[in-house]
Amino acid sequence: MAETIIYLKLERNIEVQSEDVFLSDAASVQCADTAAAAKAKAVKIHKFREGEPKRCVVSVLKIIELIEKACPGVSVESLGETDVLLELVSVSRHKGWVQGWKAALVAAVSFFGTAFTIMAYHNDIGIVDVFGQIHRIVMGQEPQGVSVLEAAYSVGLGLGIIVFFNHVGGRRITKDPTPIEVALRKYEKDVDMTLIDTADREGKTIDVD
Repeated sequence: MAETIIYLKLERNIEVQSEDVFLSDAASVQCADTAAAAKAKAVKIHKFREGEPKRCVVSVLKIIELIEKACPGVSVESLGETDVLLELVSVSRHKGWVQGWKAALVAAVSFFGTAFTIMAYHNDIGIVDVFGQIHRIVMGQEPQGVSVLEAAYSVGLGLGIIVFFNHVGGRRITKDPTPIEVALRKYEKDVDMTLIDTADREGKTIDVD
């Protein structure tokens, strides 16, 4: 009789909204025996209790131990992460105007903050003097008001920002991830690994005895 093997692909970071966390919430499970797979997915790997931290790290060895207890005689092969970071989050059911104001505030801060940064940079490098010098060299006279150079530069700056961030409104120009998305993914990965390493050093990782 062939041995029943359960393949487990554990994720690194999982956000849950329920205090009871099951294997199906944190990992992908594959097994030729559908009954064994369903039983494994229903294994409870953690329970958040009142007053305890809303974040914890569970070792894949602990998860394998729980699966083997629930499904005697099976063999578990892990193909994913060695630890999973579980986080209990509360999502407001009533978004309403509060979420709209938050989005508007973030948009306003981003817009005016970016505008101030660009203006401060241009002031530091003396962009007005640079444009004036170029105008005198090319045209042979002092600039009078706003020239074509300033207008072209302003349009080019806006187009450059659009191309760099790969978005026009809510639409993506290409299928490539934007620099912001790449930076955020790297940041999230670094944060997750730091939290996992810290929990391991402090002995707070939920592991086998």
